[in-house]
Amino acid sequence: MKNLKLFFVLLVFPLCVYSQQALEDIKRDNCISGSNYYAYPGPRADGLTPAPKGYKPVYISHYGRHGSRYLVSKDDYDVALRTLQHADSLGKLTAVGRETLAKVKMLREEAHNRFGELTQRGAEQHRDIARRMYERFPEVFKGDVHVDAKSTVVIRCILSMENALQELLRHNNKLRISHDASDHDMHYMNFWDAELMKKCLPERSKGDYDAFRSRHEKHDRVMRELFNDDSYWQNDINATDLNYRLFKLASNIQSSELRHKITLYNLFTAEELYENWLQTNAWWYAHYGGYTGNDANMSFIERRLLKKMITEADSCLQEKRPGATLRYGHEVCVMPLTCLMELDNWGLCTDDLEQIDDQGWRCYNLFPMGCNVQMVFYRSKDKRKDTLVKVLLNENETRLPITPVTGNYYKWSDLRKYYLEKLRFFDIFQEETFQRSE
Repeated sequence: MKNLKLFFVLLVFPLCVYSQQALEDIKRDNCISGSNYYAYPGPRADGLTPAPKGYKPVYISHYGRHGSRYLVSKDDYDVALRTLQHADSLGKLTAVGRETLAKVKMLREEAHNRFGELTQRGAEQHRDIARRMYERFPEVFKGDVHVDAKSTVVIRCILSMENALQELLRHNNKLRISHDASDHDMHYMNFWDAELMKKCLPERSKGDYDAFRSRHEKHDRVMRELFNDDSYWQNDINATDLNYRLFKLASNIQSSELRHKITLYNLFTAEELYENWLQTNAWWYAHYGGYTGNDANMSFIERRLLKKMITEADSCLQEKRPGATLRYGHEVCVMPLTCLMELDNWGLCTDDLEQIDDQGWRCYNLFPMGCNVQMVFYRSKDKRKDTLVKVLLNENETRLPITPVTGNYYKWSDLRKYYLEKLRFFDIFQEETFQRSE
């Protein structure tokens, strides 16, 4: 196929019409503006729809992000801390600036030598997700069935996995659990496709992306809250960078036990949080979503993971009692996987970054801390009937890009065929691109 984008246009799930919602969401809950720092909210109250008559769940294939964590880099704390400390030494901070400095010190002290590690809240999130999985699908975890769990080699992911497994064992100590975290599995658990990433934001699109970010960079009022000298913050510091780092720290407090004591959201108005969020939302869409400025290809970075989920499901479904396959990794896997699978509206393809909010592509709904995709497989007592599957995103039922049997239940053979064909078209597209470049 010469143009993969045409394949997307023909097959992408029909888009719904949305009204702008993110600003109202942020006004209701500032934490939502944190995007990938948003603490896992749990599933919606509407629950799950019953399976078709005669069908019961037999197997779960899962990929989940680690739970809430500290910021991953020492510089995530230290750059803002040093900037404010130096300004304070020169007498350039306002009262709000000094108060902010004290809060940043508290955050830095709490995170000392724990950069990127799972927080207490992150552990709780995965225990809760595992408990609900057990309670919602007890047939899958009945008796001494096998649960195979794998994690990336990052400690926050390993501990997320272990908290989930301990919770499952608490409910059923007969489970046969295998668990591992090895470089052996990183080729699909956290694959970095260097060649595909080189094509992200080519020159023809980078200007549009940079212009979008520039239009939504608004930090002057915040700087005047912090500093008593306009000339100082305009000429002696990188105000754009400081605004971003303080917004990032503010967003991550919700992962910490310090959330009960302090906030940095008081620095920002709801509109400023929204402007910061817009930039973050666009960054994730452009790098991992269906941004046509990248030929809508970036979600294919998770093609190995999707293929592995398909082949392992095929294998496990041969067993009389399949059990569950649980995988623990990162948001840079969950986000493109969700877009690649075209769950709900996440397969959206457009080149207009100003419209993705209005069209419902709001990343806080996709990849909070602890986000997860669960494929739940159902069998009928009547062996002649098809295996069905439904897919949950963050424990909520989703629509898939094919025709359902009923509600949110789909024939596995149909979904399997759709995804394998999509992956095959991408391979053909890649091969033709390679040949043209020679």
